[in-house]
Amino acid sequence: MTNSGHAEFTSRVPLHTFTGESGYLTGMIDYEENIIDFYLDLNTLRTGIDRRDRDMFRTLNVDEYPFAEFTGEFETLPDLQSAEKQFVVVVGEFTVNGVTQNLIIEGSIQSDENGIVLAANWNLLLKDYEIEPPGILFYRVNDEVNIHVKALLKPQKREESLNNN
Repeated sequence: MTNSGHAEFTSRVPLHTFTGESGYLTGMIDYEENIIDFYLDLNTLRTGIDRRDRDMFRTLNVDEYPFAEFTGEFETLPDLQSAEKQFVVVVGEFTVNGVTQNLIIEGSIQSDENGIVLAANWNLLLKDYEIEPPGILFYRVNDEVNIHVKALLKPQKREESLNNN
């Protein structure tokens, strides 16, 4: 489990790229049941400019839909005893703005003495989630957004995780 994973998005407008980041990605992997579940309180995303943050929150409808969530499973279970970085494919559903889409995400997983490091990148189209790209005059934010997540998941007994939720 983790409650301090890193999530970021990168978006583009003509002649400019910007990134929003959060250190509050929360999630878990239940290896026995092959369940992966991560969510992010979108109110924790920051781009470095307060006005842009407010515009982003309005665009993402965070008052009504404050969370983005991925729930899925590994296509093939990785070997959690291996210290080697393993490339994984997860299949599941990603929800943002109250809209859920099926996704296949490629990433990596690696065990170390502190836990399991999970990393993944994928692109999404705002229109697929009924998000209108914001803009000024004839400049619009690109419909395609890159998402990157990285988290250190620390082992926790199944009973403890069920009692904490």
